[in-house]
This record gives sequence, C-alpha cells and structure tokens, in this order.
Amino acid sequence: MSGLLFVISAPSGGGKSTIASAVRQRVEGLGYSISHTTRKPRGHESDGVDYHFVDEKTFTKMIDQGAFVEWAKVYDNLYGTSASGLKDLTASGLDIVLDVDIQGGRNIKDHFPNSVLIFLIPPSLEVLELRLRERGTDDETVIRARMETAADDIRNCGWYDYIIINDRLEKAIREAQSIIISERCRTERQLPGVKGLFDIP
Repeated sequence: MSGLLFVISAPSGGGKSTIASAVRQRVEGLGYSISHTTRKPRGHESDGVDYHFVDEKTFTKMIDQGAFVEWAKVYDNLYGTSASGLKDLTASGLDIVLDVDIQGGRNIKDHFPNSVLIFLIPPSLEVLELRLRERGTDDETVIRARMETAADDIRNCGWYDYIIINDRLEKAIREAQSIIISERCRTERQLPGVKGLFDIP
C-alpha cells in the first residue's frame, strides 16, 4: 500500500518546522521530502538537509519543467515541493511529513486527495508576533506582512483535516503524533494486512 502524506502548516513562526522535525524523530517509519527554496540559509541550516537552496533562475526553470507539486512565493522568496520526490517516496510505502504554508497545503491536497492536513494555530496573534520578533530574522516591514498573512491563514484554515493549538510545544507534538498514529490505524489501511496475517480471503 502507498505511504501516507502528512502536511503540517502554520502561519510563519507558528512552529511547523519544529513540530514536523519532532514527530519524524519520535514516530517510527516517517520520511521527509526536502523542499527547494531561493531564500538564504538561516543559522545552522545546510543544503540538502533543511532545504535544497537554489537560485531564482534554477527555481524558475524547475517550475517551467513542472517539477513541483506545489510552489509559492512567500515574502520575496520561492518555496517548492518536488512532485517526483513525493511520488517515489509514497510509492515505496513510506509515510511522509511535509511542512508547507497554507497555499502549498491546498495544492498538495489537490494532487494527493488522500493526504492528511494538519494546521497549527498559535494561542494568540500577540504570542505569534512575539515569536517572530524573538526569532530576530525579519525587519519590521516583514513582521507586519507576516502578521497580516497569519490572520488571513487562521480565518481560512477550516478546510484542513485537523487543527492543533500550539500553546505548549510538547502538547502540540504529542497531538501531531496521535493524528499520525490514528491515521495509520484506519481500517482500510490495516484490513489487507490483517487478512493476510490470518489467511482470511
């Protein structure tokens, strides 16, 4: 059976990368599709581990070639998820966790209707703004733009399959783990293996 595709989205600063990384470490058998981006690495980020860092010319060429299942321009930077990479990973039976913005989530759902979408919401916009400022990577103009986008994303996240309020990191991680484990235990996914185990036609 093909692997499941789990998508974790959140407003910028909402913790999607942190939680996606944590569940990959704690839940057995989860893979990760590394996104492409034109933005510069932050802190200790490295190419091929956190992102595939490419220039805008390379990224545009990949768009023209139809290489991405989803891509978006976010605050003057481009982000994209490789279509062939996702298909190869899920075809091998591996479950995949992605962290993308809400635009990317919708595009992935269109291409992979059985994907499971999880949206993280901060406890308040004030807390989100504080997180963005403490991160120290954006100027005031970018922070204001991120806050406006965050409000829109929260208003329009009702089509996601699950919502987690990220007021305490450990609790949010456990809830994301629970969703992944529950989806794996659905009858339609377990029944073929059960029938084979007990030799039931």
